[in-house]
Amino acid sequence: MNVSPKVEAFISHFGEMGSRWGINRTVGQIYALLVATEKPLNADEISTALSISRSNTSMALKELQSWRLILPQHYPGDRKEYYKTPENTWQMAQIILEERRKRELDPTLSMLRQEILREPVSPEGEYAQNRMQEIHDLLETMDELMNQLQELTPQDIQRLKTMGPKLKKFFNIKDRLLGKKER
Repeated sequence: MNVSPKVEAFISHFGEMGSRWGINRTVGQIYALLVATEKPLNADEISTALSISRSNTSMALKELQSWRLILPQHYPGDRKEYYKTPENTWQMAQIILEERRKRELDPTLSMLRQEILREPVSPEGEYAQNRMQEIHDLLETMDELMNQLQELTPQDIQRLKTMGPKLKKFFNIKDRLLGKKER
């Protein structure tokens, strides 16, 4: 399989960004290849296209499946499994948000709730509890926003984008009325 220079650049960037996103380079590269390729690919095709070992490819595909970011497909008469990403990029974003929430936000909120329920036994503990409460409240707000964001359709997002300048103007007026600095 030949990979065009455009797709190569995309794959390279996703590989580099992978570590910043909390995934390894190979996972990022494979995902980019699958996003940019129209037809489903099997593990051998992926390994060849990216010049990576078959075992590394298999492990990365398992990770992408655990994130629900790739869809396995089978063809009659072919024992190989083929992989494709969801066609809808909004759906991909929603899956990533949901998985990140499950893996990162939910455990942190759970730990914070447990610690906030425990009575502090010193002034330092009381200070720490207050800070934990602030973090908890911020994360709860972010969680609520993510829930609302996930309910939006791509059309809703487009409408919100066009409202951006109007919302900014509204908040600037509101802030001036309340005596706050402009944003």
